[in-house]
Amino acid sequence: MAARAQTEVGRAEEPLAASVFRALANGQFHSGEELAAALGVTRSAVWKACETLKEAGAALHAVRNRGYRLARAGEPLDPAKIRAALAREVREHVTSVEAVWSIASTNTALLARPNPADGSSEVLLAEFQSAGRGRRGRAWLAPPGGAICLSLSWTFREAPEDLSALGLVIGVCAVRALRELGAENVALKWPNDLLIEGKKLAGVLIDLRAEAQGPACVVIGIGMNVALGAAVLEQIAQAGTAATDLESAGLTEVSRNGIAAALVSACVEGLLEFGRAGLKSFLAEWREADALRGRAVSVTAGEGVARGLACGIDLHGALMVETRDGVRRFVSGDVSVRAT
Repeated sequence: MAARAQTEVGRAEEPLAASVFRALANGQFHSGEELAAALGVTRSAVWKACETLKEAGAALHAVRNRGYRLARAGEPLDPAKIRAALAREVREHVTSVEAVWSIASTNTALLARPNPADGSSEVLLAEFQSAGRGRRGRAWLAPPGGAICLSLSWTFREAPEDLSALGLVIGVCAVRALRELGAENVALKWPNDLLIEGKKLAGVLIDLRAEAQGPACVVIGIGMNVALGAAVLEQIAQAGTAATDLESAGLTEVSRNGIAAALVSACVEGLLEFGRAGLKSFLAEWREADALRGRAVSVTAGEGVARGLACGIDLHGALMVETRDGVRRFVSGDVSVRAT
């Protein structure tokens, strides 16, 4: 791997809303006067910053004569803490870790940059994404402090044979990371979702930039719900998705920086493994965590809607569904579980 500087990018010139968020991160009440004095601004500016946080989805309480506080204490994202918590063998492959307050999309931002060197990664996280997206352009709701919005770029010298199945590989990597943190009941829903008790915990989004017969750069986005709160979970449910978060699953003692580091470590280790051995190295773990196998499903793909019984994935990561017309193979599509 070509030698490159390994860095953590600071938070230069962050907006006032970000500074207020950090000041409130301990979950305690802070008066507007106290915040204004600490940040060198007016109380009116603090009020406006708090309104900005509310608009971004943060659960913020304002109580007369007590001040402001976040409904949930939470450690702000910190690049230095994330890098320090990476697995030792992973650090040499991570050239930069950057955390920003707000961005349209971490995936889009990394796609706009030059490819990292072969076998190396750049990591970008955001407290808030104004245009976060899931599969097929769907919006991803993630209020400040409530989720992990993480992207990492990676360059393969030559595109692996099963590159189209990379989303399955990253799903396995995320399950590995969560199990190390104490979450044992995480399942995988083909092609790119992580579930707990049938509810969506996280999603994976892969963007690819490749050259014919040349290197392939992938940008891997992971959106993971950490502590969204009842109001945001209800908002997601009203949009048609049953969602959950790590807090609801009982994983309350691990910081977001620790979760981010575990995800990056598992993904980098997995990318190195995928480059050496391909998808076959991950098939057994994926099948063990398969949330669909044996269930009645509907698959919406380019040729319409197919209904049948999910039969797992094949050696190249395609979903196999037993229909009235025989077993059908899907390399892409949206899947929903049907009532039986």
